[in-house]
Amino acid sequence: MAILIHGKNPIYEAIKANRKIYELYVMDKQSSELSDMLGSRSIKITTLPKQKMNQMFPQAHQGIGALVEDYQTVTLEAALNKPDKKRFIMLDSVEDPHNLGAVLRTADAFSMSGVIIPKHRSATITPTVVKVSTGAIEYVDIISVSNLNQAIKTLKENNVWVVGTDLDTDNTLDAIQEDTDLCIVFGSEGKGLSRLVKENCDYLVKIPMTGHVNSLNVSVSCGIVMHEIVRRKG
Repeated sequence: MAILIHGKNPIYEAIKANRKIYELYVMDKQSSELSDMLGSRSIKITTLPKQKMNQMFPQAHQGIGALVEDYQTVTLEAALNKPDKKRFIMLDSVEDPHNLGAVLRTADAFSMSGVIIPKHRSATITPTVVKVSTGAIEYVDIISVSNLNQAIKTLKENNVWVVGTDLDTDNTLDAIQEDTDLCIVFGSEGKGLSRLVKENCDYLVKIPMTGHVNSLNVSVSCGIVMHEIVRRKG
């Protein structure tokens, strides 16, 4: 399977990560910059006029697109078997691809182990997700599970503490035990965590806010929580 992606950063990161690239599409005079990036890799480069680029890709293409090997998800079991310390983000009912892409970017910035998403009622890997991630999708595992509550059970069986983010608690981020294996669960803006997911978390925390609006975009929330964990680790 293959997918059309677009944008300079996603494509440059795909090249750096040695993703299989079937064909590159550039607008007008960007071939020389690409040639330097490709080095010895022999990849077909097709130059297209602006009108054709706009037909093939969204207008945010930045003059470059590519047909690449499709992105694959990994299983939760495979992710848990990796030797590194476990730091997962779980997304509950986050359906906007822009949010998923931004969360992947945040996850890479703070060296998270992976992002857990359900197979249904969730954003999936699309060209928009790839573009918004600015290439982070090359480095962060996307873990697809059939059921979030079963995934939470599996995480707990593997000594991973599952922490939900929700306004309905007195605990702030200080309650997070950063020296343990962790999975931080975020709900969608507006809906928050679903009832069963909230009940199955080990405990809940909230981001203390003093303004008038009491909700944050999920990627912003991720960034705040992940930064706090990394800051406290030193």
